[in-house]
Amino acid sequence: QVQLVESGGGLVQAGDSLTLSCAASGRTFSNYAMGWFRQAPGKEREFVSGISTSGRSTYYADSVKGRFTISRDNAKNTVYLQMNSLKPDDTAVYYCAATFWYGSRRRTDFNSWGQGTQVTVSS
Repeated sequence: QVQLVESGGGLVQAGDSLTLSCAASGRTFSNYAMGWFRQAPGKEREFVSGISTSGRSTYYADSVKGRFTISRDNAKNTVYLQMNSLKPDDTAVYYCAATFWYGSRRRTDFNSWGQGTQVTVSS
């Protein structure tokens, strides 16, 4: 498995932007499609965005489409989530995860997870 460490979370105001990073180590990063999930208090962990091994293909949850952008740098073993026009409903712990199944939105298809980074959006 690949080891993942997220960073970049914080407290921001509605309308602000924030970029999350997820650094990978261990197995060959470029062999994995990657994804971002989030979990708000009292809610289930939900899919946010995914990216192919090359980075050329991406997909998003409807709730973030047009506001969030996922990208990756295989030379740096890092995946990013650029979040613009943040809303209070985006408040959650954000997790990155690795999978061999590009296109999946199911948590069970992702076999490596980071510890999460808190994003709080105030109104």
